[in-house]
Amino acid sequence: MSSLVPMDEYLATRASDQPITLVFTTRSVSKGQETSQRIWNHLKGNAQSLPRVTLQPETLDLTILDSVKSFAERLRGSVPRIDAIILNAGAGGFTGINWPMAVWSVLTNPVQSLTWPTFKKAGVGYLTRRQVTDRTGTEAFSMGDESPVGEVFCANVLGHYMLIRSLGRELLNSIQGPASTRVIWISSLEALADTFDISDIQALQSSLAYESSKRLTDVLALTSCLHSTRPWVNGFFEIEDGGPRSQAPRMLLSHPGICSTAIVPLHLILFYAMTVAFYLARWIGSPWHTVLPYSGASAPVWLALMSEEQLAAAEMEGKAKWGSATDLWGNDRVSRTEVEGWGLNGIVGDDAPVRKRRGRKSGAKDCTAADREDFEVLGRECWKQMEAIRAEWEQRLAAC
Repeated sequence: MSSLVPMDEYLATRASDQPITLVFTTRSVSKGQETSQRIWNHLKGNAQSLPRVTLQPETLDLTILDSVKSFAERLRGSVPRIDAIILNAGAGGFTGINWPMAVWSVLTNPVQSLTWPTFKKAGVGYLTRRQVTDRTGTEAFSMGDESPVGEVFCANVLGHYMLIRSLGRELLNSIQGPASTRVIWISSLEALADTFDISDIQALQSSLAYESSKRLTDVLALTSCLHSTRPWVNGFFEIEDGGPRSQAPRMLLSHPGICSTAIVPLHLILFYAMTVAFYLARWIGSPWHTVLPYSGASAPVWLALMSEEQLAAAEMEGKAKWGSATDLWGNDRVSRTEVEGWGLNGIVGDDAPVRKRRGRKSGAKDCTAADREDFEVLGRECWKQMEAIRAEWEQRLAAC
């Protein structure tokens, strides 16, 4: 997702004496330098704003937990506070396309099949490299001594989860500033309920590891403010029992719509064909085909930069999954997105507006009281398991 969007929005909406420090991560130094140059080139047309901008490129591999830990340590030594963090990086684990199924589904139901595709092929059981090494950089333990970590799960959920924890209360809690840090998770429209199995939280036995990780993201973010998950959420944010929840970072949830990216490996010609198909889906009625990554960044950047008063007003009707959407001509907007078991806002019986909205999945059902209760129970179990996984890996990493 483009690093230019938060920069543009901030410079356009903040007073001329307010600076911005943008920390962005890549997996290599060369990619970081390339991204920095792109941003500076973009800003040349707004020369008066250049003194307000500080860029801080960092290297980070979310599938290597020691890399996550090192990055957090560098941030703690270089910035006094984080106002917002957008958890965007991730992996799909996709291997290709089932072309006969793709052609048939696109021809018979283009908008639905290009929004919730069933023709992507993905690997099963992909693992990260060994996480724990000794001081010489070699593997410290045998395979039997280290729990396996799913690659897609680590890139999309665990790496981010460990990062937020490692940044610590000094950078994230509101005791250091006027408002809580906004932790903005990036989910997907494909985060459907039947893609996730709590007994296989890493989706190691599933060919839907990407979709499963995004469903887990939805559940963690949307239940983070509930009383029933408080014991684990407070432990995660290091809030003492009885301490004010207002000090904790605020977890927010968004998705980029449907963007044309390289998450599925395609030949260049097929990539362009996919992009054309996405535009066609938009032109025949889809509100979710943002196509361009820049447009896909609308929702998370909106969440990052709106005022506290605007955010409170936006979520007054309930906690939501905010999606980047568009009209026929590509004009960006942000829209509440239906989540199975949660609805539009976590309030049972408040889903009537969604029935008339464009972009609803075929066969979607309104959220019932039983669905909402099951979602909250699932949230408790997800937080419980994630905290157990975090504690295990913090102990292992501290020992090496």
